[in-house]
Amino acid sequence: MYKRSLVFTSACLGMLLFGIVMISLGTINTFLTSKFNLDQLTVGSLAALLPIGILVGSIFFGPIVDRYSYKSLLIICSLLIFIAFEGIAFASSFFILQLSFFLIGFGGGIINGGTNSLVADISSEGKGANLSLLGVFYGIGALGMPAVTAVLSKYYSYEAIIKGIGLIVLIPVIYFFIIKFPLPKQSQGFPIKKAFELIKESSLLLLGFILFFESGLEGSVNNWSTTYFDKTINLTTNNALFTLTVLAISLTITRLILGGLLKKIPSYIVLYSCIISGLIGSVILMFGTNFISAVIAMIFLGIGFAAAFPVILGYIGEIYKDLSGTAFSIALVIALVGNTLMNYSIGVISQSYGIQKFPIVLIASLIIMILLLSITLKKISTKTKI
Repeated sequence: MYKRSLVFTSACLGMLLFGIVMISLGTINTFLTSKFNLDQLTVGSLAALLPIGILVGSIFFGPIVDRYSYKSLLIICSLLIFIAFEGIAFASSFFILQLSFFLIGFGGGIINGGTNSLVADISSEGKGANLSLLGVFYGIGALGMPAVTAVLSKYYSYEAIIKGIGLIVLIPVIYFFIIKFPLPKQSQGFPIKKAFELIKESSLLLLGFILFFESGLEGSVNNWSTTYFDKTINLTTNNALFTLTVLAISLTITRLILGGLLKKIPSYIVLYSCIISGLIGSVILMFGTNFISAVIAMIFLGIGFAAAFPVILGYIGEIYKDLSGTAFSIALVIALVGNTLMNYSIGVISQSYGIQKFPIVLIASLIIMILLLSITLKKISTKTKI
């Protein structure tokens, strides 16, 4: 029999790794550009391999955890991330770099989906609250890697730092080996027919499309806000990057608070409140004229992005308990497609009409989320507590 607290800790360690994965290229791209004499187009190709790997991993993790449970999957994917980091450190060719970044994304995508599904499975109640606490560890990983790299780079080479980060990945692997995990939900064989029927489930698709816009918003703000600040209010590069740190801290602290708040307040009220905070942040972004307004906008946006994933994944885990991994897989793939399409759309809009239209895209997406959420809540209110 597994111990819930130990399993929850394993999920948190996994999510910490995913935070490191998501920030990995941005942290070391200057080093890679210098070592391999890369141009921006080549760096961009590496950046594309990371989300492709995450998308592929997100497709496969669900059926695997439903059939075979979590232990082996977490161990194998953590080892893949270890191999990938060591591959980057020792790489002698660009192909090895490409393969390493794909493996980091692939392993990270599986770990992200698997840890969220795992927490939903072991939470008999308060799924949203526990998933919110899990998300805090993503923030710790994403904030921690650049901070540690910046400090250590004064004393060690980038190769040594990357090797060390790879070795640190082995610590969770040892922990995964030691503890017991829940038994697979479909140990007698995976019900392929039921899994395919999930793809046609309107409730799951609606929940997935809320995450489509949420993931698109998060990715767009991370990728385009610095350009927006540069072109509209002439922020320095350092100040623009600082606003991204503010966004990450705001998101992480809010998710920590939501871990307690979601146990006391209905989750749909929390989610609506966060979306409204995102709208406020987007309006401040549109009309802001200086560094202070940029920081305030990012604080509101961080709060705005905090609730959607834990709340929506909590609903999915409750409604689709027997095939929660597969249901999570479908929803997360929809979310990742949203991230890709919205980032591409903002690029097209910026090229045609200017980056000044960026906040309008955010506001329109948040309004669509509110409309989608109101429709979805009516549909799922008979299936789960909202």
